[in-house]
Amino acid sequence: MLWLALHFPLLPLEALPLRQSPSATEATAGTGTTTATAGTSAVVSRGRVFACDQLASEAGVSTGQKLSTALGLQPGLKVFERDALRESVALTQLACWAGRFTPTISVSPPTVLLLEIGGCLRLFGGPEVIVEAVLSGCAEQGYSTQWAVAPSPLGARWLAQAGVGQICHERAAMQAALAILPCGVPDWPGEVANRLESFGLKRLGDLQALSGASLRRRIGNGPVDDLARAWGDFPDLQKPFVFPESFACDIELPARVEHAEALAFAGQRLFAALAGWLHGRQLLVRACTLLLTHDDAAPTALVLRFAEPAADEGRFLRLLHEHLSRLTLVAPVEALCLQADEVVNKPGASAPLFDQAPTGEGTLACLERLRARLGEAAVQVLGQQADYRPECATRSLDVMPVLSSNFGHFLPSTAGIAVDSMVAAQKKASWNTALKPLRPLWLLPKPQTLAERAGTPQWHGPLKLLSGAERLESGWWDEGEKGMAGDIRRDYFVARNPQGQWAWIFRDADAWYLHGLFS
Repeated sequence: MLWLALHFPLLPLEALPLRQSPSATEATAGTGTTTATAGTSAVVSRGRVFACDQLASEAGVSTGQKLSTALGLQPGLKVFERDALRESVALTQLACWAGRFTPTISVSPPTVLLLEIGGCLRLFGGPEVIVEAVLSGCAEQGYSTQWAVAPSPLGARWLAQAGVGQICHERAAMQAALAILPCGVPDWPGEVANRLESFGLKRLGDLQALSGASLRRRIGNGPVDDLARAWGDFPDLQKPFVFPESFACDIELPARVEHAEALAFAGQRLFAALAGWLHGRQLLVRACTLLLTHDDAAPTALVLRFAEPAADEGRFLRLLHEHLSRLTLVAPVEALCLQADEVVNKPGASAPLFDQAPTGEGTLACLERLRARLGEAAVQVLGQQADYRPECATRSLDVMPVLSSNFGHFLPSTAGIAVDSMVAAQKKASWNTALKPLRPLWLLPKPQTLAERAGTPQWHGPLKLLSGAERLESGWWDEGEKGMAGDIRRDYFVARNPQGQWAWIFRDADAWYLHGLFS
């Protein structure tokens, strides 16, 4: 087994809605730490500093200091009371997000996540790729992260808390890295730390070199057992994180947002957690709702529906951007809540032997963006209708339920783009007049009268009839109704002109007409 430990040293600060935008994310190379925010802030608990940011630390503020001492060192220090509930919620959201990398996750409060990545190495291409992706995702969400990879979960945790930033593939490398860590890294009780200091023991390697029985008499069983688990000598079973049955996640904004597009960054953290939760539970989402909470108005519900069930964060964010670009806020937004409304099980599928990645975003994702950009009524599909008359043989349907059930039998149409000049379509069939008449893909908005010379219809020259007559008639039931085709009696033919263009024409009692064109 191989464990990736993620330690979030500033989680008490970053879980509060007070930090600057993580768009200014910086990565501290070579230290095993990614720093997402900067400022002069501190979280206090029982009158003492519980956590502080980098600038406050540089001014001399440190964990465990009295608040009065910290304010003396940094008079402009912003002080916030610790909110353990927010920290727990933030750590749970991060665990949901990490579900995209591995299903085996353990939450180690208050600031550590443990990811078992040994079974995912071939999928991602090695631990280095996984670590890079995880750290990038944490930084994008605005979290400062320290990390380490080791064969034992407690060993990986201690190395991460020390900011080692190292991948230890083997136990020997892990034990060598643990041996040089200070004895203060494990966060043992103060009494144990005082005894170790009085004995002159400063590093974990010094403890490991002593006799176990003697060390137990001096500092107790707990720390000695911890050493054995960290070194990999004792098994260290972890309580697995259980993904919630349903997904609902909220976030309070650090300031009121007055423009809808500015909500995209805050929404990214929510959709990242949704994508991880879906991967962890092997689900796909059909629809989700982003609830915008206003300070002086009723909440706004922004519903995102997908042409096909999805679990891709990038797809979620692209569709969110499209919706937000068209949204006008009724009042400033102070909080967001994302919930998954319709989910389905992820189907199992085998990839083709010579699988190739598709280029572009695909038809369904394109239709989602068109609906978000033009409005839901502007993008529809054409379904078949039981009527012999070509003008009445199709009808417009809502694109989402149709595509979700059976995309292949319908033709997408976009109002204002393609169907202004085309009003109907029928299913294309193979050219075999003995079995089924040939139908054009598109019909003209209105049949066009053709000239006739010596009994032959003309369209860019004389038309040669390629098929026998197909009689279509009836429709007496809507005769005289506004916008209806009414009673018709027509003989349809497939014809070709001298330029090689194929047309669908008909003759009634009055004249010849052009009704459709073949592609």
